[in-house]
Amino acid sequence: MNIRIQESIRESIDVKQKILSDEALMSRVQAAADAMVQSLKAGGKVHFCGNGGSAADAQHLAAELSGRFYFDRPPLNAEALHCNTSYLTAVGNDYGYDLVFSRLLRGTAKKGDVIVGISTSGNSKNILEAFKAAKEMGLHIVAMTGASGGQMKDYADILLNVPSTDTPRIQESHIMLGHIFCELVESTLFSR
Repeated sequence: MNIRIQESIRESIDVKQKILSDEALMSRVQAAADAMVQSLKAGGKVHFCGNGGSAADAQHLAAELSGRFYFDRPPLNAEALHCNTSYLTAVGNDYGYDLVFSRLLRGTAKKGDVIVGISTSGNSKNILEAFKAAKEMGLHIVAMTGASGGQMKDYADILLNVPSTDTPRIQESHIMLGHIFCELVESTLFSR
């Protein structure tokens, strides 16, 4: 078997083992789920944002909540902020890419909503601008980042910082943690 394949799998397992051993991080995953439940129960929304692979993760997790996760149940109000390409390209062109998430958030979010920003570096400017807007508007801010938390840690109410600096390993763990909080949200709000 190819040695690099084995190394990649071991590296992924090692990062997940570190997460499993970090009780404080596990507690913050529960806190993120609790914030989402509280918002959704109050008629709020969960907004997701990210760039590149993190945009794919944002869209994936929004779909798990708005569609279904483990079982059939009513849809939940969750959306990824990058999905309207006409909006994204117009605002990127007219105002700058740094404002694409914050501008949409100002038009669609309300106090008590949750925003989940996903960035392996924690330094994505458009997510930082969205977090600034979210702070002003009274949203709960969840940052999913790599080990350092980057600049996003300064705005986050809940920091889910994966203990790694390796982008693929961080992204693998982001989707795992996202699946966990989707399961917690779904099982708290609905019975099978």
